[in-house]
Amino acid sequence: MIAHATATEARQRIEGLRAEIAHHDQLYFGQAAPEISDYEYDQLKLTLAAWERAFPQWAEAKGDIGDDRATGFKTYRHRVRMLSLDKTYSAADVRAFHARVSAALGRDDLGFVIEPKFDGLAVSATYEHGRLVRAVTRGNGREGDDITANALALRHLPRELRRATADGTRNPIPDLIELRGEIYLPRAEFERINREREAAGETPFAHPRNVAAGTIKQQDPAEVKARGLAVVFYGWGAVEPASAAPASQQELHALIRSWALPGVEQVSVGRSADEIWAAIAAMGRVRGAYAFPTDGAVVKLDDVKGQRELGETDRAPRWAIAYKYAPERVETTLRGITIQVGRSGVLTPVAELAPVEIAGSRVARATLHNRDEIARRDLRIGDTVYLEKAGEIIPAIVGINLGRRPATSTTFVFPQTCPACGTKVVEDGAAVRCPNGDCPVQVRRRVEHFVSKAAMNIDGLGPAMVETLVAHRWVRRFPDLYRLQRADLLTLGGNVERSTDRLLAAIEASKRAELWRLVHGLGIPQVGQATAQRLGAAYETLGALTAASAEDLEARGFAPATAQAVADYFAAPQTRAMLADFRAAGVMPVQRAIATPAERAGVLAGKTFVLTGTLPTLTREEAAARITAAGGRVASSVSQKTDFVVAGEGAGAKLERARTLQIRVIDEAELRRLLDTTAP
Repeated sequence: MIAHATATEARQRIEGLRAEIAHHDQLYFGQAAPEISDYEYDQLKLTLAAWERAFPQWAEAKGDIGDDRATGFKTYRHRVRMLSLDKTYSAADVRAFHARVSAALGRDDLGFVIEPKFDGLAVSATYEHGRLVRAVTRGNGREGDDITANALALRHLPRELRRATADGTRNPIPDLIELRGEIYLPRAEFERINREREAAGETPFAHPRNVAAGTIKQQDPAEVKARGLAVVFYGWGAVEPASAAPASQQELHALIRSWALPGVEQVSVGRSADEIWAAIAAMGRVRGAYAFPTDGAVVKLDDVKGQRELGETDRAPRWAIAYKYAPERVETTLRGITIQVGRSGVLTPVAELAPVEIAGSRVARATLHNRDEIARRDLRIGDTVYLEKAGEIIPAIVGINLGRRPATSTTFVFPQTCPACGTKVVEDGAAVRCPNGDCPVQVRRRVEHFVSKAAMNIDGLGPAMVETLVAHRWVRRFPDLYRLQRADLLTLGGNVERSTDRLLAAIEASKRAELWRLVHGLGIPQVGQATAQRLGAAYETLGALTAASAEDLEARGFAPATAQAVADYFAAPQTRAMLADFRAAGVMPVQRAIATPAERAGVLAGKTFVLTGTLPTLTREEAAARITAAGGRVASSVSQKTDFVVAGEGAGAKLERARTLQIRVIDEAELRRLLDTTAP
């Protein structure tokens, strides 16, 4: 097509590609909400490059690396520009890179470092005399958003570099150093967040990178902390004095470890092109077991002197390249589209697929996010679709094989009424919503959230029981749970007497739940679990919280939008009526729960745990919460600093690494014994 194009056709095609890429840049960098996969985006860039090579008169300089700056943040200029990386999906390009670097430096015995490519948001953290003074996003490469307040909520980001090693040797601390790295969402946290969203009937997030980028730009650091974001460092910008700069990439990794910063553990080295490619291939085989999202491998010249000699282009260094693993893609048939109704009434379309194996699991469903995505892709029932796992986790439809579209395929018509209650739907931005608050599915979803472990934590009220209670119309509003009658519950049949008594006892105990649990369970707009916990800590009683004005909430440090949402919620007549019913039922939440012996003693203080596999009774989040409450620390990957690896069914690479490093491996039972230990 390119070879036969006229100059006019070429110019139109090039301008069209640039406009399309600019559109996706805005979605990716500006909104953290891409609508196409990384692979599709990269193919657009490669297609544009091919057209520009064929018609150089229409080519433009490639200095643009995107721009992640957002409103509401001060900007800060980097001392040394933050660049991107040249990317490839080709082994031939990796070999050509090795040959190019070797030829430019006149040597064929150069050392290279191969690192996993973290899939998150690029960040620069500046330490002056060993103290963290600033964290800034890449922005446009020259200046980025100052996200210091949010960065302080990141896991394991030290305020100060460690000044001495374990043997007492003094660490070299530069007067100033810009450390470059990535803010990312660990896989376990991404899965936890999506489980909670699905349990609430909400659309799961498509990709951990999008969650990380969107979260770090929030105005409330507590929400950043609640999402469990992490950071890793693998590069540097400015260093003062210049003599303090590391002489090699491997030396940088050693310094990062000695400073007690989170660094890259999965590092390989190679000299020949064959060794480099073998390291990339090996990393590709095991990357599914990494605790962080990764979409490729980065190859860097190890020697810093050589890096400086090679220099950089307007957008990327000449001494590094990113190889991106091509996503596993399969074809399957779109059998139908069903509609889920969430607790807020949002209607979410879900693709029903002919079951297919992809990335080690069998997939029969994929979220379609909203009505617009169906229209944008022109998805039709009966289509043969391309399926990938976004972020190696979430199955997503990324395209259609139009050559196999059957004549009988039909356009999906989004419902005009709620499939659960028949109420006419309304448009709410990109979402379609059922406005009926008494819709039985919405009621069920709200009650499921209210009684969940993340909220009131009422044992015995699983989804099946909640559905039964709502179907019998015994529960329509939260206070109805506290009016349930033993005689009614016994009519459900079966051997239910003991389970009924246990359920009623759990409901009774929840009347004295922590205040934040009730607040989180209510499902207040703008209030996630972390904000609910802050509200519970800021106000001694439910009455004090419900009487708080937006101004009072802001004065206590809550973001204006959150403060207004909370004040409006508690001022609403229906909320006041519900709270009156709670009081009449004897629901009196407390500000703080009584600490367990382990929590009081801090029996795990100073101990680092890594969780892997599925535990018999505890979810990963519950286990992590108990370890943290007892003074311990939960890490995402196994290292020499790990004290215990808690292994469950399906434990994989982390368990093997623990055995290699001779780290103590325990099961859930032993973890419980540790938690039950009291200090002498």
